[in-house]
Amino acid sequence: MSQDQIFETGKRILDAMKGQKASIFDKSWWTGKMMDWAMQKPEFKVSLFRFVDVLPYLNSSEQVGKHLKEYFMGDGQELPPFFQWGIGSIAATGIGSKIAGTAIKKNIEQMARQFIVGENANDALKGLHKITDNGYAFTVDILGEAALSETESRHYQNEYLNIIRTLHAEVPKWKSAEKIRKPLNVSVKLSAIYSQINPAAFDHTVSELKKRLLPIFQLAKELGVFINLDMESYAHKAVTLQAFKDVVSDPSMAGYTLAGIAMQAYLRDTERDVADLIAWTKEQNVRITVRLVKGAYWDYEALNASQKDWPCPVFINKADTDASFERITALLLQNNTYVGAAIASHNVRSIAHAMVCAKDCGLDANAFEFQTLFGMAEPIKQAIIQMGYQVREYAPVGALIPGMAYLVRRLLENTSNESWLKMSFADETSIDTLLATPVAKNKSWTPPHTSFANIAVADFGDANQRDKMIAALRSVKSQLGRHYPLIIGGKSIDSKTRNTSVNPTHPDQIIGTYAMADTMHADQAIAAAQKAFQTWRYVPVKERATILRNAADIAESRRFELSAMQVLEVGKPWAEADADVCEAIDFLRYYAQEMERIASGDMSGSVPGETNWYHYIPKGVGVVIAPWNFPLAISMGMVAAGLVTGNCIIYKPSEQSTIVGTQLMALFTEAGLPDGVLNFLPGKGSVVGNYLVENSHTSFVTFTGSREVGLSIIQHANHFEAQQDHVKRIVAEMGGKNAIIVDADADLDEAVAGVLKSAFGFSGQKCSACSRAIVLEENYDRFVERLVDATKSMVIGDPIVPETVMGPVIDHDAQTKILSYIEKGSQQSHMIYQGSVPTDGYFVPPTIFTDVKPDHSIAQEEIFGPVLAIIKVKTFEDAIAIANGTPFALTGGVYSRSPINIEIAKRDFNVGNLYINRPCTGAIVHRHPFGGFKLSGVGSKAGGPDYLLQFMEPRNISENTMRRGFAPEMLEK
Repeated sequence: MSQDQIFETGKRILDAMKGQKASIFDKSWWTGKMMDWAMQKPEFKVSLFRFVDVLPYLNSSEQVGKHLKEYFMGDGQELPPFFQWGIGSIAATGIGSKIAGTAIKKNIEQMARQFIVGENANDALKGLHKITDNGYAFTVDILGEAALSETESRHYQNEYLNIIRTLHAEVPKWKSAEKIRKPLNVSVKLSAIYSQINPAAFDHTVSELKKRLLPIFQLAKELGVFINLDMESYAHKAVTLQAFKDVVSDPSMAGYTLAGIAMQAYLRDTERDVADLIAWTKEQNVRITVRLVKGAYWDYEALNASQKDWPCPVFINKADTDASFERITALLLQNNTYVGAAIASHNVRSIAHAMVCAKDCGLDANAFEFQTLFGMAEPIKQAIIQMGYQVREYAPVGALIPGMAYLVRRLLENTSNESWLKMSFADETSIDTLLATPVAKNKSWTPPHTSFANIAVADFGDANQRDKMIAALRSVKSQLGRHYPLIIGGKSIDSKTRNTSVNPTHPDQIIGTYAMADTMHADQAIAAAQKAFQTWRYVPVKERATILRNAADIAESRRFELSAMQVLEVGKPWAEADADVCEAIDFLRYYAQEMERIASGDMSGSVPGETNWYHYIPKGVGVVIAPWNFPLAISMGMVAAGLVTGNCIIYKPSEQSTIVGTQLMALFTEAGLPDGVLNFLPGKGSVVGNYLVENSHTSFVTFTGSREVGLSIIQHANHFEAQQDHVKRIVAEMGGKNAIIVDADADLDEAVAGVLKSAFGFSGQKCSACSRAIVLEENYDRFVERLVDATKSMVIGDPIVPETVMGPVIDHDAQTKILSYIEKGSQQSHMIYQGSVPTDGYFVPPTIFTDVKPDHSIAQEEIFGPVLAIIKVKTFEDAIAIANGTPFALTGGVYSRSPINIEIAKRDFNVGNLYINRPCTGAIVHRHPFGGFKLSGVGSKAGGPDYLLQFMEPRNISENTMRRGFAPEMLEK
């Protein structure tokens, strides 16, 4: 293919565009002026786009004015002259403020309508008719981000069916549509028609998607309408491709050739995917169309991969994406017999390349089409039409609230420094640059890491990792029923008393049995730990850290088996179990790194003639009393902290998760930990736990669990015996009554999803779980309705299957306790929703209460189950006061788009971990050091820089180095 031909073709297009301006960059209009200023001033761009995002939620001129002040009247904010009058009027009071707020809102709504063809199917017909009058085809897209509930999914499915019927009934009446190939065209988003898309549950998700797509495709086949599947996030790519294939190959769709799918050139594996798709069409003897796009979610994909430490799925450099686009364009045009091509781009270089490539393949202008976005790049569209090619506009239909996310993406795209439209229409870049051949660099992106790199959580959307988890579950199930002894001083010791661990999903399934320690065993463990301490305390820090890193490496190599055991023993869904294992590995590596940082001590107090060394020494024998809800992660964090600081540990796992505890012990043994340094002592808390806490030979106790048990430990640990030579250190995390505040301007898509995850993830059995949602009255009704619908849509069942979102609670006692709280709640407030659950196993239905008063028991006491109390408030200050109005202070959350309210929350919301515009669960080692105050706990935060100091004694050694007036330091002068 001749680059000269591409250049000349591109030049022809540019020549045809001369003197024309894309409307979005036309500075004679308000939109053009705003875009111009946003491209010049990055701070203004951020404020503008965030204001645009929140605008549809602002229901009064006062709210508009408040947010305009907060976003645009900050220190150092430079505003465009045409915007200053409105902001100045907002700053004043009275009718001028209202007029200015209304005017600005109207202008931004008008900006949105430039990209949105109508608010519903009937409203859009006029705009669609105008598109055909201009000589363009169209594809209708129904706006909306991912559905949160099956109610919303059914609504979107009906909308698609309705728009197909409407187009079929109306478009053939238009004379201008007669000249257009395939005039009836609708684009479908899979995330809109199924709210529970879960790439980990691949087969289940594909099956559900096919059920919802088939009625749409079957109606389209009957009425002769083209259906195109949009490609959304990378996480959904594989299920989208499979669902598309399953629908197209369904017997009911035989002979239908109007099916298409979008493919994103910015993804590194799209070229391979398109090649596979072409091979599939040949095997199936079907014809489809591929809409080739660059991709609209680059920022999200790059940031998501960075946050999860996953390989970045998108090309980092624009030139790589452009080169990929051209290679895939050629691949599609070379296989035109089986795959039609819809080249979707505003880049004249990419367009010219497609034209030249098509000619080289012997294709005429009718063999494929170009696609563009409605409201953008008008001069380019007109030039393409003049050259005899068909242009189809991607025409969104929908209300402003779901449309704002689409608008923000378009604004980001048009103001990006790498935007071809910006370079052409705003920057007036040279023709040589605009039409230059993209040179692929294929650089990988290594995001800037902090001082510690967390292990990546599993991506169960990846078939390889999914298969490993399935194999691990099969393997672990084959090993159930074993017996596990105590381990004291490196020796396995059985006892007369045994206990049984069962699967909470199927209580008749025995996970294993284990020996139960008594006080005699506790004395043996103390003696073994004391003996080992005499050596272990002097082992160099480097060696202790190496053992922790060895354990981390072994755990990582067995991560799926470790996760599988948690699925079976404590009922954790796949992702929750994997996250627990990852946290355990992170604790090992982080505390190893931290101890090496601390070990050298501090010599900064030294002066000539005197050295002063501030450093730390281990305390002695420590007791770790662990919970069952994070059976590996929290246990590992508490044990590893004690070990790496030079102490010896007696580890008492929870009775409900002792088999997971045996895995922790095995990891350290295999990692090379000497005998007696860690002793495994399962038993009853009331017997062996209390004995260890009160024993004068233990130096510290680390505990995670309920407030009642924690306070009891603090009280009993203070028991002082005559021969005792130390005061015990207690580190205790004791739960919370955590609240999420939903502000009047909160993004409800985010708030509903965040509260749902925080309240019902792992059946609410997290000390960080949200058990109170405090909602501003402006958002209350909408929030409650959408949350209830989303909760109804959750998949509840056996966590061994990947589609399960919520499994059982841990045991019968927990089930009984939670149900009793539900009964109390029913008497005090209004139960607006209670789900249905399996009858086998220790399941508790997800339950939501409204009309809850702040002093009700369900709003004050930790329930530790899937129960949510919703409280309505008038002001944000009221919300903060209620959130703080319990004895706990562990986690809290705020969903708000008010900069001032966010700052108020940062200052006044008294919790150890505050999460803003994200769920209040899921703390990550180093990034979110975890722990609370008040009655939520005592001690420093786990996974933080001062956590290890609690397990050591500080010492300072001061040495006079001067002899007869001479000091060694003087030789250096």
